Amino acid sequence: MLPKPDFKVKRWERVPRLTKMQVPFGYEIDPDDEDWLKPIPKELELLELAKKHLKQYSYREVSAWLSTQSGRYISHAGLKSRIDVERKRKSLARIKRKLAERLEKAISQYEELEKERLGAYTLEDPD
Repeated sequence: MLPKPDFKVKRWERVPRLTKMQVPFGYEIDPDDEDWLKPIPKELELLELAKKHLKQYSYREVSAWLSTQSGRYISHAGLKSRIDVERKRKSLARIKRKLAERLEKAISQYEELEKERLGAYTLEDPD
């Protein structure tokens, strides 16, 4: 079916638990603090590999493979939902980063215009 996983060690961080309903695949409730989720590195590595397999295989096949390899069930709909949320967050982050760059450029242009205008002045500190 699908190839065996090849692992590379990454550092995964714990994340805040946003809902009490369901723990996402790749995480478990932190036994020390129930408001945080502790990463399960093996599952997260398998999930990263599963994203690559989705280029060749269906969500059903990849979710079955992921469930077999990890020992934790994930449905094809759950896998699709998880990947869609990650894509949406990545896209939003990229858009906001681009807007921040444009804002910084506009501010610097405004400051240049302020300096070049006729009768420009700056306030000095009375020391």
